[in-house]
Amino acid sequence: MKPQLLSQLRHLRLSGIAEALPIRLEQARSAPLDYLEFLELLVSDELARRSDRLFARRLKQAGIVQVKELSDFDFSFNPKIPRSKLVELATARFIASHQGVLLIGPPGIGKTHAAIAIAVGAIRAGHRALVRSVFDLAQDFAEAEATGERRSLVDQLTRVDLLVFEDFGMKKLGPSAAEDLLEIFVRRHETGSTLITTNRPTQDWGQFLGDIPAATAILDRFLAHAEIIQMQGKSFRLHQRAQRAAKETA
Repeated sequence: MKPQLLSQLRHLRLSGIAEALPIRLEQARSAPLDYLEFLELLVSDELARRSDRLFARRLKQAGIVQVKELSDFDFSFNPKIPRSKLVELATARFIASHQGVLLIGPPGIGKTHAAIAIAVGAIRAGHRALVRSVFDLAQDFAEAEATGERRSLVDQLTRVDLLVFEDFGMKKLGPSAAEDLLEIFVRRHETGSTLITTNRPTQDWGQFLGDIPAATAILDRFLAHAEIIQMQGKSFRLHQRAQRAAKETA
């Protein structure tokens, strides 16, 4: 194979074809493949490579370091968790109608796993997602306040198709965070989907946001088009810890 051809393919940004070409040539010689079949395989290779790159890029943009899938979720440990609802949410169909989701339940039950799996499903469906824990969010607001980038942060949290807030209520945010969040929810209302995981009942939101009127307005907009999913059961993290301890003492 001529090195010049591979160089030209990469120059044309056809790296998927360039990488697959040697094996496809061997396949064409041994199969054999006609010209059209050979071309179709190379085009499929290029599209697959581009899809993989786009998926990886959008995972990074979403802040997802580790991909989680519902196929890895141990539903048998807590059989009351609504498996069918979570699987349906992972298809990302709810995003088209700008619906929200509230996953509420005790710590260690798998809310974060489910939320990231749903965000991954949204990315696979072609949507842009952003996942922020409440601890990340507190730092985001503090840095935006210090650097004068508040408007940029609000825009970032508003533009994505799916915005995921993890562990909502586990940390108090800054003094102006409630107003910033209210603006985000107002701007996202009926234009984007928001998923929140929390172990705090909604009546506590005014307390940890430090602004009862703002919290009331946020809930009014969010819950108007949100599905509330109660996740009940025991802590899977504590279960895993007990299993590790049992193995160490065995």
